[in-house]
Amino acid sequence: MTILVAGATGTVGRSLVRALLDRGQQVRALTRDPATADLPAAVERVAGDLAAPSTLSDALQGVTAAHLIGFDGPRGAGGGAALGTGPELLRLAEQAGVTRVTLLQNGHSGPMEDAVQTGPLPWTIIAPVGFMANARQWAPAVRAGEPIREPFGDSVGAIIHEDDIAAVAAAALIEEGHAAQTYLLSGPEALTVREQLRQLGEALGRTIEYVELTEAEAVAGWRDQGLDQESIDFFLEMGRTTPWVGRTPLPTVERVTGRPPRTFAQWAREHAAEFA
Repeated sequence: MTILVAGATGTVGRSLVRALLDRGQQVRALTRDPATADLPAAVERVAGDLAAPSTLSDALQGVTAAHLIGFDGPRGAGGGAALGTGPELLRLAEQAGVTRVTLLQNGHSGPMEDAVQTGPLPWTIIAPVGFMANARQWAPAVRAGEPIREPFGDSVGAIIHEDDIAAVAAAALIEEGHAAQTYLLSGPEALTVREQLRQLGEALGRTIEYVELTEAEAVAGWRDQGLDQESIDFFLEMGRTTPWVGRTPLPTVERVTGRPPRTFAQWAREHAAEFA
C-alpha cells in the first residue's frame, strides 16, 4: 500500500508518518514545499495543497489510502480556516483509485466532514479532544524560569498524546472494519492546567510556578496577541465550562489499537528537552 498523508509536517502528521512506517507501509507525504520537509528518508515527498485540488493529480497516483485534514493552517481557537474543497478532492481521489480516507477533525464538523461523509469513498473521521502537545506553548516561559500566567487553572481536559491519534488513524487506513466511523479520542485521564504543570515540572525535576490570570487580564492579553473576538469567546467558553466530551476519558484508543492511551506524564518525559 502507498498511503498519502496530508499535513505530514504537523503534530499529528509526523506521528502518523512514523506509525505507518513502523507498520511497513509506503508513505507519501503531501506538503507545499517538499524540499524543506524534515521527514524520515524512507518517506516520499510530493508537492500539493488541499486548498488547490488541481495540484494533487500526480500526488494521488498509485495511492491506496489517504489521510486528509479539514483545515488550512495550524490548529488554534478556530483551528485554522475550514477547507471547502472536499468534493473535488474526493472525486480526484476516487478517479486515482484511492479506496479509503481518514479525516482529522478540527474540533467541530465542517465542510470537509460533510464532503467525506457524503462522498464516494469509505471514510473514518478521527476526532481528538485537546492535544498534550499544546503544552509546548509554555516552553519559552519554562525555559526562561518564568511562571506560567493563564486563566482557568482548574479547568479540566482529557488531553491526548499525538502518537495515540496517529495509531488510531493508521489502523483505520490499513485495516478493515473502520469504515463509516467517527472515532472520538481522549487521553486516559482528565487533568487540570495545574496538574499538567506539576507533571511537567516532575519530568524536569523542578517546580513550575503558576499564576492565575483573571478573565479580564486574559482577554486583554489575547487581544494584544491579535486574537479576534470569536477566538476569545471560544477560549472563555472552554475555560469556564469544559464540555463533557473534552473532560471525559474515553475507551476509543484502546478499543481500536488494543492498548491504553499514553499519559501526560509520559508525554512530559518524552519532551522534557524542549522545556529544559
